[in-house]
Amino acid sequence: MTQTDQAAEAGRHNGIQVIARAGAIMRALGDNPQGLSLAAIAQIVDLPRSTVQRIITALEAEYLVETLGPSGGFRLGPALGQLISQTQTDIITLLKPYMLELCEQLGESVCVSTLVGAKAYVVDRVVAERELRVVFPIGIKAPAYATASGKALLAVLADEWLQQMLPDPLPIVTPCTPDRITLLKQLGQIAEGAVAEEHGELIEGLSSFAITLETYLGRYSIAIVGPTARLVTRREPFQQALHRCQQSVERAIGRRATHTS
Repeated sequence: MTQTDQAAEAGRHNGIQVIARAGAIMRALGDNPQGLSLAAIAQIVDLPRSTVQRIITALEAEYLVETLGPSGGFRLGPALGQLISQTQTDIITLLKPYMLELCEQLGESVCVSTLVGAKAYVVDRVVAERELRVVFPIGIKAPAYATASGKALLAVLADEWLQQMLPDPLPIVTPCTPDRITLLKQLGQIAEGAVAEEHGELIEGLSSFAITLETYLGRYSIAIVGPTARLVTRREPFQQALHRCQQSVERAIGRRATHTS
């Protein structure tokens, strides 16, 4: 290999390394929506503060990161929000066949959600075609701690962010709404591989099971929603169906790398 080739190869390597480091920084900020200082970012991604400063400056120029003002610190910027909004349509298109298959297979309504602050936001839905069924609007926001979709998404967040996000005590929605201690125990089980579930915690008489989808288009949850009387008697097949769906989606769309802070 000539010196020119070696220089070109080194340039490519350095470029890839910078992209990887920028990705790590943006994931750290994504896991901490309240914002992080340069020192905190450097500690999370295990890079020198000077390196983080250079990358943050470049990301800020592209509006992918923004400052928190005089108090200092950084958070994800508006350009990322624009990109996310553009990918919502893509994720709906890509997930629709899996939602339809799950709905047809189980005979219950299915929805895909994402996390918006401390609420589960319904991105898309498929309503079961049967006499007694659950119908809910796209765009509905519900307390994440009172839904299976929300719990699945909360379970993958860093503990520090959960402590700040979740009110103490948790507002009671129904008599079945979990308290903070119970919720944190459930989230621990979900983080270890359990399927998220709730029974009458948001609306009495309704239950749901959910699992996360880690895709290159972002993190979502897919849930089965139906009357409690039907769902509690079919817990195992519903959980198995969700695991199969998760594997199919992540194999087809591409599972994103998982990073914890």
